[in-house]
Amino acid sequence: MKERIYLDNSATTRVDELVLEAMLPCFRENFGNASSVHIFGQEARAVVEDARRSVAELLGADTREIVFTSGGTESDNAALWGVFRSAYRPGNHIVTTKIEHPAVLATCKALESAGAEVTYLPVNASGRVDPGAIEAAIREDTILISVMHANNETGVIQPIEEIAAIAKQRGVLLHTDAVQSAGKIPVSVRDLGVGLLSLSAHKIHGPKGVGALYIRKGTKTVPFMTGGSHERKRRAGTENVPAIAGFGVAARLALERQPEMQTRVGALRDRLESRIMSRIQGARINGHAPRLPNISNFSFENLEGEAAVIALDLEGVAVSTGSACSSGALDPSHVLTAMGLRPEVVQASLRFSLCYHNTDEEVERAIQILESVVQRLRKLSRRSYA
Repeated sequence: MKERIYLDNSATTRVDELVLEAMLPCFRENFGNASSVHIFGQEARAVVEDARRSVAELLGADTREIVFTSGGTESDNAALWGVFRSAYRPGNHIVTTKIEHPAVLATCKALESAGAEVTYLPVNASGRVDPGAIEAAIREDTILISVMHANNETGVIQPIEEIAAIAKQRGVLLHTDAVQSAGKIPVSVRDLGVGLLSLSAHKIHGPKGVGALYIRKGTKTVPFMTGGSHERKRRAGTENVPAIAGFGVAARLALERQPEMQTRVGALRDRLESRIMSRIQGARINGHAPRLPNISNFSFENLEGEAAVIALDLEGVAVSTGSACSSGALDPSHVLTAMGLRPEVVQASLRFSLCYHNTDEEVERAIQILESVVQRLRKLSRRSYA
């Protein structure tokens, strides 16, 4: 069997061994309910609070500002619905962009059904939103701006600090989805100036099913889930102690490894791009603004992206055509479409996303396989039209 190469880390990452080691005792010894007053419960509570400290440190936040959730999607939902229902200021208007993750875009559509008005702003050809467009879109009844920190398909980093300054001046809350950026680049909630921030454990070698929402102290939101006083009455439900324990270790490791993500992994990504651009004719990189160090989005002339994903998988290389949350959908990438790319270019796109554990050898082997796959599929395509 061929040795497989995993280059779809923006979809999910493998659980780190140190994370797994931290989780196992929570199934065997520290299995108590973290809300119970006896020793079993208090031991579980200590695990949860230790993890909360690690997540807070990753974001430069106070521990009291971290609320554990089931993942990035719930965090996004909790932020948007929580602000909409809070009535912290009069209004029902929300500003976002056309390239947000489906967890934000679908929630905005649901909010519109509940009476919200949403402005969806375009991005430029590089995949960045203009802060000036954000400012122009703010109205007297604007209650929230939601702009992702870095895009999950292209890795393009948005000018959150500039947007935050505008939001503060206008008295509007700013939420950012940092699911892709946290752990890859420095993410400080103080420096960014955001009121709410979403993140997820399984993007940084933690377990699936756990995430967090940063809620700046003093920010008024309404709990998305009710039924108990868990998480300082922000999110009801018995805490998933094993997953939270794993999240805490993953956050600590991500903070420690962040410099290497930007240097070694960034260099790997650059090598991947330079080799592909020099060896495969008709390749182009989608998204040229400041980007995360681990994501590359390519389009290839005369190539069908889905066919290439399948062919690469058969050769032992895992990549994607975009967001895993949209896999199986027939619609083209909303992100690349919003960047103004032609439909045939969008359909010919592939996303490569690296992680801390990827090696030089894996990248070199993947490039060789990609080159062979592209050549083969192009020949087949020419024959089908002959």
